[in-house]
Amino acid sequence: MRISEKLQTQHSKSEKPTFSFEYFVPKTTQGVQNLYDRMDRMYQSTLPQFIDVTWNAGGGVLSQLSTDLVETSQSVLGLETCMHLTCTNMPVSQIDEALESARLSGCQNILALRGDPPVNQESWKPVEGGFRYAKDLVKYIRTKYGDHFDIGVAGYPEGHPENVNDKETLLDHLREKVDAGANFIITQMFYDADIFVKWCEDVRAMGIQVPIIPGIMPITTYTAFLRRAQWCDIHIPQEFIDKLDPIKDDDQLVRDVGTDLVVSLCRRLLESGHIRHLHIYTMNLEKAPQMILDRLGLLPTHDEPLDNHLAILPWRKSLNPQRRNEEVRPIFWQRRPYSYVARTSQWAVDEYPNGRFGDSSSPAFGDLDLCGASLIRQSGKRSLELWSTPTSIQDIAQLVINYLRGELKCLPWSDTALNHEVDDILPDLVALNQRLIITVNSQPQLNGVKSSDPVYGWGPRDGYVYQKQYLEFLLPKDKLPKLHEALANDVMLTYFAVDYDGNLTTNHRDGSRANAVTWGIFPGREVLQPTIVEKVSFLAWKEEFYHICQEWKLNFENHQYNDSVNVLQRLINDYVLVNIVDNDFISSESRIFQLLSSI
Repeated sequence: MRISEKLQTQHSKSEKPTFSFEYFVPKTTQGVQNLYDRMDRMYQSTLPQFIDVTWNAGGGVLSQLSTDLVETSQSVLGLETCMHLTCTNMPVSQIDEALESARLSGCQNILALRGDPPVNQESWKPVEGGFRYAKDLVKYIRTKYGDHFDIGVAGYPEGHPENVNDKETLLDHLREKVDAGANFIITQMFYDADIFVKWCEDVRAMGIQVPIIPGIMPITTYTAFLRRAQWCDIHIPQEFIDKLDPIKDDDQLVRDVGTDLVVSLCRRLLESGHIRHLHIYTMNLEKAPQMILDRLGLLPTHDEPLDNHLAILPWRKSLNPQRRNEEVRPIFWQRRPYSYVARTSQWAVDEYPNGRFGDSSSPAFGDLDLCGASLIRQSGKRSLELWSTPTSIQDIAQLVINYLRGELKCLPWSDTALNHEVDDILPDLVALNQRLIITVNSQPQLNGVKSSDPVYGWGPRDGYVYQKQYLEFLLPKDKLPKLHEALANDVMLTYFAVDYDGNLTTNHRDGSRANAVTWGIFPGREVLQPTIVEKVSFLAWKEEFYHICQEWKLNFENHQYNDSVNVLQRLINDYVLVNIVDNDFISSESRIFQLLSSI
């Protein structure tokens, strides 16, 4: 959705100010993976209207990372994203590639900038076949794409480093960018509210009426505070120096006092009448922006209605237009949304008929290499730091127990941290792992829980949600015959079990049909069933799961941890991957755990 439309809609519904976040592209693959996790966490806890991603000019690896970040945030994380795009080192051919990548991912917002000169270049020069000014880039985007994109441009309340003293000329340039087709203005950072408010008055006096969005820079350390202010050549109010200089050696105190100063700045802006939205430069940090929002009273509360995008499903819906009808996913990828979206990225729109999970056996799941070079979203070094070097099945079970207890935020097969949904079955999960039945994924049963429940709720707030108890786990092969014997004729506990070689055991009468394990009932709507268990997708997940185990083992081989290599090979050879669904969602008995405790 276009930013100007989204903000207009939100501000028409509520007087509460809105906000957004900016992130920059990390220089390493591991940094990118960590940023995805941070973006996701910050979105869940704060609900910004949008995020934006900076551009790394030059058309090389970092430029590709910019477009990858935008595509992933839109398609996988489901975050409304604005992509920076600069003229620096960008011939029109590369601008076209970036814009088309954004369009295909569902991104409808571009921040069009001239850009700074490269670090090895004293003055800015246009590249051959490129644009000289941001207004030219705005015109080009508007001419080629019409109204598809909302286009933002930069504003400089305290002048531009190349034109500090000629404020009138800068305002003329700003008007030219807006006249060329810009829809909103995001400003450079500043700390002087009086200067900013006066600049807003001057902008309006020029006849510029598009939204002005102030760029807010948190204060984290005294050194960084001074460096950024000097680099941008902005005025620091004496109050900031008086309060921060005496405590400059205490980073924690600087952040606390600096947050109060920035909060006071934001309040001045909001009270001026010119501003209803704040854009926070996160510097890829989590705590400082959240402190600002908390003290401004802008964090969401449980009694606030969620926006439609977040409210529809228990998993965040993709904003990629190719997936616009998707409302059902197999539960196996509940903790691995990145690989699921990658492996189904080539599915056509008609694979989600009426939003339902289509015939997965028709297009099949994409190859594992769609997910990138590694299915474990951690570097080899980071994997060792997180999960050490297990030398026994007990060690692997203990890693899972640590994850269940919140002491680990991820596992090789689980990219995301657990929420409190597992609290009710946590003792049972821990007990299974202590008995060396390694749990992989689970959910408790629910029978008509209010959709507004802060832990289990999802969907519109006037409905009820339901879940069948579900458990996925690794079971020693020698216990599989006993499991099958116990469930062979059971119509309520249905299961699939598969080993590394693909040998499938099941008690499903018709395993090809999807079994809804989560659903919701809401006034005026069809039943929503956002997660299912289904054979073909389970077999695709089995392929991925054992491949993850192989990658984990390979990392130990590369570091010559032979005992860890052996225990991973034992897990692959001697265990089967099993999922069980208790279809009796009304019963208060935990039949799955009772069964496994007897095996």
